[in-house]
Amino acid sequence: MKLLITFALAFALSAAVVRLLATQRLARLALDLPNERSLHDRPIPRTGGIGLMLAAALAWGLSAAGALPVIAALAGALAALFLLDDVRGLAVPVRFGTQLLAAVVFVTSSGPYALWLMPMLVIGIVWSTNLYNFMDGANGMAGGMAVAGFGSYALAAHVAGDLEVALAASVIAGAAAGFLVWNFDPARIFLGDAGSIPLGFLAATLGVTGWSRGLWPFWFPGLVFSPFVVDACVTLVQRALRGETLSQAHRSHYYQRLVRMGWTHRRLALAQYMLMAAAAATALALRTAPASAVAMGLSAWAVTYITIAIVIDRRWRACAAASGS
Repeated sequence: MKLLITFALAFALSAAVVRLLATQRLARLALDLPNERSLHDRPIPRTGGIGLMLAAALAWGLSAAGALPVIAALAGALAALFLLDDVRGLAVPVRFGTQLLAAVVFVTSSGPYALWLMPMLVIGIVWSTNLYNFMDGANGMAGGMAVAGFGSYALAAHVAGDLEVALAASVIAGAAAGFLVWNFDPARIFLGDAGSIPLGFLAATLGVTGWSRGLWPFWFPGLVFSPFVVDACVTLVQRALRGETLSQAHRSHYYQRLVRMGWTHRRLALAQYMLMAAAAATALALRTAPASAVAMGLSAWAVTYITIAIVIDRRWRACAAASGS
């Protein structure tokens, strides 16, 4: 019951604050202008992440009684700094350096971890932080992934008896759901870096926290967030193999190609929600399953993602050939 109350509180606060930030005067604080990476064709305010994070911070303080203060403080600092990035822009070294510092502070303060594992955790956290930012490019998608991902964390932690992690994850899921009220197609507001960067950081750090406390196995966060993880990683590898500049803006993610091939944002979001729900349900079902069942489940998901990628790649090449003929 307390999880539901926490979720509802965060939802209500987020929906109200994000709506306020979408008003005409406050919307001018930061506008997302269409560019070569965009799938939208008109300026949209990108202050929704601030509303989400403010609501989450308030609900976190009220419901979680100061739980996980290091994670909360680091996520809040990232949100504040990357609001500046939304408004004025930050140099790449500042962006990356801040994310790296936040990851190092978390790993060194939340251990102890084996010395060989610490660099891997730092790299994974920084990658997750950026991954979420990469995948925040279509209406309703990043918010939906947060509801599914952090909702799964909350349920798994609750079943495992860790109310601290469960409440913290429930807060994020509820705040993301409140943001979705105004971000689902047609979107009135976007997350911006002030929302996507801390959400990626929270996905990684809460995932590591749950693993270190024995709430779930190491693969659990990866499967829960696999709709984002797979698209981002495969796209990065494909671009590297083509010799493209990886830091350059692009529209070659699988979800972006679907929209460019004619899918509406609404259709894409609904399809992604089904994929997210299925991945989350599988992760929850396999959380305490025998190793053989886990191997079969993960293999099935690998085959599923390979099949999806092949189908989209073929249709993309067919569309490109048709447009060139």
